[in-house]
Amino acid sequence: MNYSKQRDIILETLKENVVHPTAEYLYGILKEKETGISLATLYRNLNQLADKGIIKKIDGLETSSHFDHNTHEHYHFICDECRKVFDVPVEVAPNLVQRTEQETGFTVKGYDIAIHGICNECKKGK
Repeated sequence: MNYSKQRDIILETLKENVVHPTAEYLYGILKEKETGISLATLYRNLNQLADKGIIKKIDGLETSSHFDHNTHEHYHFICDECRKVFDVPVEVAPNLVQRTEQETGFTVKGYDIAIHGICNECKKGK
């Protein structure tokens, strides 16, 4: 992948917003920064970064894809109230992939595990 100043700005903005943002959310931030990056350019670069494994594209959480700069093994917690997405360390359920393969005979090539509930911030607000 060739160097791109726009791609660097997009990646830095994603790293600054660890809420697993959608492209639309990132676009709003990039517009405020007056970067001149169009929504089409943002989508193209996010998909290229995801294809190269530099970021993770998370589908299935809601209608829009979310993007995560953390490509290390982890799960996600989705708050049903505020819809924020949080990282959950893989250590909360160690060996899940290995046990799945051992007990089912399946070959796991990847996974996206999402846990739903109410985050601490929303619990405090009640």
